[in-house]
Amino acid sequence: MRIIDSHNHVYYHQLDPAGVVGELDEFGIERCWVLTWYLPPAEDVPGSHGTFNPRNFRTDGTHAGSNLDDVIEACRAYPERFIGGFCPCPAEGSAAERLQAAHEFYGVRVCGEWSYRMLLDDPRALELFWMAGQLHMPVVLHLDVPFLPGLDGGRRRYQTNWYGGGAEPLERTLKECSETIFVGHAPGFWRSISGDEATETEIYPRGPITPGGQVIRLLDTYPNLWADLSAGSGLGAMQRDEAHARRFIEMYQDRLLFGRDAPGDALRTWLLGLNLDLAVLRKLFHENAERLVPG
Repeated sequence: MRIIDSHNHVYYHQLDPAGVVGELDEFGIERCWVLTWYLPPAEDVPGSHGTFNPRNFRTDGTHAGSNLDDVIEACRAYPERFIGGFCPCPAEGSAAERLQAAHEFYGVRVCGEWSYRMLLDDPRALELFWMAGQLHMPVVLHLDVPFLPGLDGGRRRYQTNWYGGGAEPLERTLKECSETIFVGHAPGFWRSISGDEATETEIYPRGPITPGGQVIRLLDTYPNLWADLSAGSGLGAMQRDEAHARRFIEMYQDRLLFGRDAPGDALRTWLLGLNLDLAVLRKLFHENAERLVPG
């Protein structure tokens, strides 16, 4: 069966473009969306410095993460294996224009990965998302909430590395950008699959899924919301309640994407173990990705 990895990076976890292609070959993956994960100087994450390309260190000691140069290099070296993604930072100005230029100059076809410390419906971000819709580019969202519930009922805990906010700014964005496809991803998105999100103190919840999850409501309400199952957040959200996961995948099979966002093959192995219908697996593994990025 053909497989497209809809979420990955190069020069990430010690895998350069050749290393990522080696894993694609090992796991039988045909193509990969290779995305930026850009970190502005003011949003530096010191704990990630050893994870990304050492060439992307700045003279001020901050690290730019995975940038457009990395993506361009990978796509030029392996044009048959990589589909380029790029998401400029709206706070740095001209984000919509820069996305359009990357599309026209370098053939970038995905707006992602969006991971910035601003509310998702900030006017500068909306301009970027409108352009993505105009260019028929899906927007891959890394979302993390700014606060977690306090331990033992205490005061809410601020999370320094928050991106986009919670379900409320996501819903406002889905309304404002109805012609743009958004692909939800990361802990701040997947924690809201369960109705206990408001009291769940862990970044990666593990308990059974309870009714009333905002992700379910948003998927039911907004056809321009999709989701990828990548990383510990997506796979973890499925594994915390396998019976719910099977129903969830069958219900939203037309808007879910297979992705890895890391080395390894854990998600594919787990999905194959669910004994899903072959038609559902085809959608997850390649057909849905091809609908968003044809050809």
